[in-house]
This record gives sequence, structure tokens and C-alpha cells, in this order.
Amino acid sequence: MKKIILIILALTTSFYLGYTFNSILSKGDNEPNKLKRVTGIGGIFFKCKDPKALREWYQTHLGLNTNQYGSVFEWYQGADSTKKGFSQWSPFKETTKYFLPSTKEFMINYRVDNLDLLLVELKKEGVTITDTLQTFDYGKFVHIMDLEGNKIELWEPNDVAYEQMGKQMNLGTTK
Repeated sequence: MKKIILIILALTTSFYLGYTFNSILSKGDNEPNKLKRVTGIGGIFFKCKDPKALREWYQTHLGLNTNQYGSVFEWYQGADSTKKGFSQWSPFKETTKYFLPSTKEFMINYRVDNLDLLLVELKKEGVTITDTLQTFDYGKFVHIMDLEGNKIELWEPNDVAYEQMGKQMNLGTTK
């Protein structure tokens, strides 16, 4: 009886070890390492006649907590609901050159996970990159153009540093 139990135990252990080993080896084959591209909206920027008056209007009528840059929306990340995320809303003077070479009235900032790797892929794909990668404590930035001439800002955020910067500047968020 002891022999049968030992044989069953040995077979069961071998099966589970083999299954585990096979799962580890084949994980890379079944789940290719796909580059995450855009993970969310980092900001919305648009041109207007009077940014100060517009910020005040949005604060008064829609309750945005505005500052000289616009408003920062604070939220919690879906992948890890204990981590904060931020999105920027900013009206720019209609004469701004910041959106160039685009002639459009708006620019969208997209949050990304790995901007360095994404830039390599975008270059391979022939995407127009309008400037060089810029790195700050609160994240990395670069601008690209879509096929209709819309300038897009890509941001790999450091949300912890971004939040600290806002606190140091005494800027609130819209929650």
C-alpha cells in the first residue's frame, strides 16, 4: 500500500513539475512581448483668444481648479488603483507657436509607458518626429505629427514627481 501511495505521489509530483517547467518555457512563445503604446490622455491643449478669461470661465461655471497653466485632473490608474495619474487641460493664446508645425487649433498629449522604445518603433514606421526627446523630473516628452497634420505630444509621465512639483508650486488639482 505504501508503495502505491509513493508511486502516485511521485507521478503527481513529476506531472506538476513538468507542467510548471513547460509553462515557464512556453510563456514567451504564447504571449509575445508587445510594446504598449498609448495608455491614456495626458492632456488637451487648445488655442483661444484670452486664456486667462477662459480659465476663469471654466473655473466659475464648470468648477475646474485652474491656475496659470490651465487645470490638472487627478485620477487613479486602472492598472493599479493605488497610483495617481494626471491629465493637463490648457488653453493657449491663439498666436502660440507651440503647436507648430501644425496649423490646427488643438494638440493632444498622450501618456505612454516607454517613450524611448516607442520612438524607435515610430521611426521605423516612418512617423514624423518634430523634435528631440526632452527629459524632466516629471517625465519625458516628444512631439510627432499624425497623417492629417495634427501635432501630438507624447509623455512618459513620472506621476510621483509631477504631483510633488504641483505641491511645491502650490497648485491644486481638479478631482
